[in-house]
Amino acid sequence: MLKKIITVSACALVLTQCNTLESDCRAIAQREAQIAQETPGDYFIGRRYYVPSTRFWGYVRRPQQSWREAKLVMMDESVVRTPDRGWEDPHPQATYGKDQNTEYVLTGRLTDEKVYDPGSNQVLPLFRPTSFTVRNKKPGFLFKPSEEYSTTYVTLFPAVMPTPQQVMTLGQTSP
Repeated sequence: MLKKIITVSACALVLTQCNTLESDCRAIAQREAQIAQETPGDYFIGRRYYVPSTRFWGYVRRPQQSWREAKLVMMDESVVRTPDRGWEDPHPQATYGKDQNTEYVLTGRLTDEKVYDPGSNQVLPLFRPTSFTVRNKKPGFLFKPSEEYSTTYVTLFPAVMPTPQQVMTLGQTSP
């Protein structure tokens, strides 16, 4: 009886993961098609990714570029401050990080500098913004729909995305 339960559970897990992968691939393929329609230009698309105790800002990519190619960046606020700059928790008027997952249109540039973030133990590229414009306050998933955001450690990386081949193959199947 125990063998039967284990076998059924394992089959259910595999089928669930397969459905999740196919569902993720369909959603990613749809979003990649939308990204391909973006107007080219000298700007960036940024997604705020906040994890307490870290100092990185979030992910930045060029228009028409997949989130798979986005870079997790630190912000150089020497020209303009980030939109959520202000008090941090536990201050009662805390604003820092309150724009988690907001998507912005950014102007500025990726510098050639790398900066150490002690909160995540990463050396990251430095972005020097000149402006932030809110593009979408609820843009949905960053890398894949089934991703899980955690406030205790860095969980979202482009590497969690299905491969481009999987997206092409599985993203074309009907639901």
